[in-house]
Amino acid sequence: MTSADGTATVRAIFEAAMVLHERVARGDLAPVIDAANAIRASQNAGGKLLIFGNGGSAADAQHMAAELVNRLQRERAALAAIALSTDTSILTSVANDYSFDRVFVRQIEALGRPGDVALGISTSGHSPSVVTALEASRAKGLKTIALTGRNGGAAAAAADIHVNVPSDSTARIQEVHRTLIHAICELVEGEMEIRKL
Repeated sequence: MTSADGTATVRAIFEAAMVLHERVARGDLAPVIDAANAIRASQNAGGKLLIFGNGGSAADAQHMAAELVNRLQRERAALAAIALSTDTSILTSVANDYSFDRVFVRQIEALGRPGDVALGISTSGHSPSVVTALEASRAKGLKTIALTGRNGGAAAAAADIHVNVPSDSTARIQEVHRTLIHAICELVEGEMEIRKL
């Protein structure tokens, strides 16, 4: 690959990312606000956020949990958030004994309580492990949020709040997901009491 070809490719990637960010920014942002409000209300009532996804979305779940447990920009009390993709012993034992579709469901059954929030991330909207966990969460009395791509798929139908990035490119969806995660965390954090240092 020549330097010119490489430069053109990188510029095209940035252009596509900017176009999709702009499309989402100019779209309906009410679900983003609703998601932040649901998380904040749960936290204020002593609840927790359970976040899950596969692959890059698992990394995004861990990223979001870190921003809430630690902090994004402001000094404030730690928030209760758990990424369900982090315990390899649980993930592999459930996948082995049942099926991979139940790796998050089993953790929802163990950890989820009414008043908690379950946030499932799926770029396709059709990840069986995410959809079944959202369905189990809703049945158990948790507020459910789906962060999706494409048309939202079955994950959208299983969620009380649906935040969608309308694209067919997994990479571009993931990039906007990270911006949306930061936006949600900033909205949640902005209303929390500042921690006294």
